[in-house]
Amino acid sequence: MWGWLATAAGADFKLTTGETLTGEAVLPTANDQGIQIKVGEGQYQKVAWGSFSQEDLKNFAKNAKIEPFVQPFIEVDPEAKIKRTEVDLKDPPRLAQPARRSLLAAMFSSSLGFSLLLLVYAANIYAAYEVSIFRAQPPALVCGLAAIPGLGFLATIAFLSMPTKVKPTEAAEQVPTDAPVAPPAGATGEEDLNPMHANGAVHPTALKLAASEPEKPKSATPETVVFQRGQYTFNRRFFETRFAGFFGVVRRDAEKDLLLVVKSSRGEYTSQRISRIAANDLHLQIQRGHATEEVLVPFQEIQEIRLKHKDS
Repeated sequence: MWGWLATAAGADFKLTTGETLTGEAVLPTANDQGIQIKVGEGQYQKVAWGSFSQEDLKNFAKNAKIEPFVQPFIEVDPEAKIKRTEVDLKDPPRLAQPARRSLLAAMFSSSLGFSLLLLVYAANIYAAYEVSIFRAQPPALVCGLAAIPGLGFLATIAFLSMPTKVKPTEAAEQVPTDAPVAPPAGATGEEDLNPMHANGAVHPTALKLAASEPEKPKSATPETVVFQRGQYTFNRRFFETRFAGFFGVVRRDAEKDLLLVVKSSRGEYTSQRISRIAANDLHLQIQRGHATEEVLVPFQEIQEIRLKHKDS
């Protein structure tokens, strides 16, 4: 083997260009780019590793200190390349599949499945108890049938499909029409027996003419209309359809004396006009002393709306 501190013996180096270079390889001059070849007395030629033939590169690779430089230039045979890149495929360990069984048997075979079945069983009995209260049926009967395995769901559904069992109420005591009416104590005459014979006596359930009833004076101001959250949905369409007259600058005669009272979480506002409206809020024009002011009120904060007359 060549020594690192000595020059190689004279040899013929075959180059990739087809030429043959005769000389001695100066091993200490080897680096990543190539090696110096002594071709004569005091004459050296720098030869790159890529210019050497594969046979010369393999000879250079026999030296452990030069091998890292020439290894990238050595071509690997297809067979050796296949052996290097060959992958040894191994089957991964697989869990053994459990034996096939029915769903009910599989549920009972594990603690989790048994707990789920027990939970469903208890929920069915509780549902039967609620059905017995809703349908006015005996709880013991409904829950007992629901506790029978295989019949629980059917019994609960059957009782739920039945009409509600209404308990009979106690009949009010009725006095027979043909029973004689005893006269009150101290009564001696027919007038005492029948109080309707007295002058001006009127039976409380007697029919009365409408003309005989005094007419109540009608109020000149209209009644206040209240819109509560929950009964109405406060949105843009609601205000445009219910309070269309409040959007104009000039109010009509029938609506000019009406006020819109909006109660929200921010406070209560009395307005005569809706100046602007958007998808989620509206602007009310309110009176602040001798000046007017616009107030923003979101729809979601409105709790109540009252439409009233200014004199009410």
